[in-house]
Amino acid sequence: MDDIHIHRGYTPGAIGRVAELHAAYYTENWSFGVYFEARIATELSAFLSRYDEARDGFWTATVHGRIEGSLAIDGQHAQEQGAYLRWFIASEKLRGKGVGDALIGNAVQFCRDSGFPSIYLWTFDGLQAAHHLYRKHGFSLVEECTGTRWGVRVNEQKFELLL
Repeated sequence: MDDIHIHRGYTPGAIGRVAELHAAYYTENWSFGVYFEARIATELSAFLSRYDEARDGFWTATVHGRIEGSLAIDGQHAQEQGAYLRWFIASEKLRGKGVGDALIGNAVQFCRDSGFPSIYLWTFDGLQAAHHLYRKHGFSLVEECTGTRWGVRVNEQKFELLL
């Protein structure tokens, strides 16, 4: 696909579009609802409001200027707890085209360059394509529990990469 670009930093409309991408995918495939979409929008808004280019990373993948994927590294507590990988998504237009791999690669390199001791993320059982990419980049499953952090009961999983 032509005209795929990955940008670092805030892009106008990113909060709404990233929340929309998450809401559409997770509602269709996992029956998540308004609680999930509101949580994504609220937490992403808070993150971008305190975004520090030296400590945090936010990447969007665009096709013809429209955001079709994202990933963030929240480095606020990275030295004590590890960098927090969040809001990783790729639209149907980007799936299978290497964009998710590139987003994770950029994030891992940023964390290495920043001297962070580790990266962690929370996900849930069943997201096979994402789990494949996490493992490809060296992440390991370190914790599992049943929970409702996304508004629906799922088998939550924590992945971690020691740098």
